[in-house]
Amino acid sequence: MKLLKLTGFIFFLFFLTESLTLPTQPRDIENFNSTQKFIEDNIEYITIIAFAQYVQEATFEEMEKLVKDMVEYKDRCMADKTLPECSKLPNNVLQEKICAMEGLPQKHNFSHCCSKVDAQRRLCFFYNKKSDVGFLPPFPTLDPEEKCQAYESNRESLLNHFLYEVARRNPFVFAPTLLTVAVHFEEVAKSCCEEQNKVNCLQTRAIPVTQYLKAFSSYQKHVCGALLKFGTKVVHFIYIAILSQKFPKIEFKELISLVEDVSSNYDGCCEGDVVQCIRDTSKVMNHICSKQDSISSKIKECCEKKIPERGQCIINSNKDDRPKDLSLREGKFTDSENVCQERDADPDTFFAKFTFEYSRRHPDLSIPELLRIVQIYKDLLRNCCNTENPPGCYRYAEDKFNETTEKSLKMLPHQAHEDSSPTLH
Repeated sequence: MKLLKLTGFIFFLFFLTESLTLPTQPRDIENFNSTQKFIEDNIEYITIIAFAQYVQEATFEEMEKLVKDMVEYKDRCMADKTLPECSKLPNNVLQEKICAMEGLPQKHNFSHCCSKVDAQRRLCFFYNKKSDVGFLPPFPTLDPEEKCQAYESNRESLLNHFLYEVARRNPFVFAPTLLTVAVHFEEVAKSCCEEQNKVNCLQTRAIPVTQYLKAFSSYQKHVCGALLKFGTKVVHFIYIAILSQKFPKIEFKELISLVEDVSSNYDGCCEGDVVQCIRDTSKVMNHICSKQDSISSKIKECCEKKIPERGQCIINSNKDDRPKDLSLREGKFTDSENVCQERDADPDTFFAKFTFEYSRRHPDLSIPELLRIVQIYKDLLRNCCNTENPPGCYRYAEDKFNETTEKSLKMLPHQAHEDSSPTLH
C-alpha cells in the first residue's frame, strides 16, 4: 500500500466504480483523473477507516479480511466495469460485504442493520456507532524504541494498526481528517526515529497532531449536532458567517450558492457516507477556485495546487482583506423605515443578508458570537415591529450589538483559542 502523499485535508472518492456524471471541462477532467489515481493507490486506507468506524468492536484480523475483499472487488471492477456488482454505490457495497462476513453481524450485534437495505441500512449503521468508547481496550502503546523498530521493520503494518485504532475510537470524525492524522503520525515517526532523544521528540511533535484531531473532531461534532438537531437552516447560517468573514468581498448571491454547496456537504459527511462527503467537499473547492477572482485574492496559489493539497491550502489561507469601500456598519438594517416590511417579505433571506453584512465587517468576532448577534437582532425586531414606532425602536440596535462585541473583545484571547478549530470543511 502506498503512503498517502499529502500534508493536509484530503479529497478522494471511495473508488472508481461509483456511477458519476462524467466531467466535460478540461480542468474538471484533470481533477477527476487525479482523484481516480489517488483512489487506486489508497483503497486499503479508506476501507480500514470505514470498517473501523462502522464496527468498532471488530478485530484487526477481521478488518484485514474485509480490506482484502474490497481490494479484490476494486480490481475486478477496474478490469471490467460492466459487471453488475460494479454499478452499486460504494458505501452499499462495503456494508453488504460487512454483513456477508460469516458470524460477524451476530458477534458484534449489528445484524438488525443487515436486514435493511440502501438508505435505511446506511442510517442504521450510522446510529449504531458509539461515541462512548469505554468498551474498547486502552489505546495500545509502545515505548519509543519499540515504535521505531516496528516502523522500520514493517511501516505499513504500523500505520494500518494506528489508523484502525484511531478510527474505531473516533467513529464520527470524517475520514479525510483521520487520513490526515495518519499522515502526520508517519511524519512524526519518520523524523523522530532518526533522533537520538526519541522520547522527547515523539512527545513534543505528537502534541499538534493530537490537537489537530481534537479540533476537527469537536468542530465536526458541533456542526453535525446542529444539523441533526435543527436541520440545514442552522448550518446555512453558520457557514454564511464563516464564509463572509473569510471572503468579505464575495457578492451575496455568490455566497448563498457557495453556502448551499457547503451545507449539502454535511448531509453525507455527518451520516458517515464517505463517498458523498468527499464528492461534495471536492465540489466546494472546485466552486471556490472557479470563482476565485470574485471570492478571494488569497487563494490563487492554493487553486494552482493539485488534489489533495489544494483543499488544505484553501482551508488554511488567510481571511481576505476587507474591501476599502466597505463601511464599518450597514445602516439599512437599523436606519431604514422599511426594515419590518423587508423582514416580513422574506425572513430567511433578510436575516441571511444581515448575517453576511455583519460578519464581513467583523472578522475578529467568533462564529458563536456572530450567531448570538443575529439572534439578538431577530429578538429585537420581533419586539420592535409590534410597536407603534418600529424605526424608533430598532434604531438603537447597534448599541446592543456593541455591548455584545465589547464583551467579546475583552475575551479575545479565549476566542482566538476557540477559533482555532477549522473554518472550512
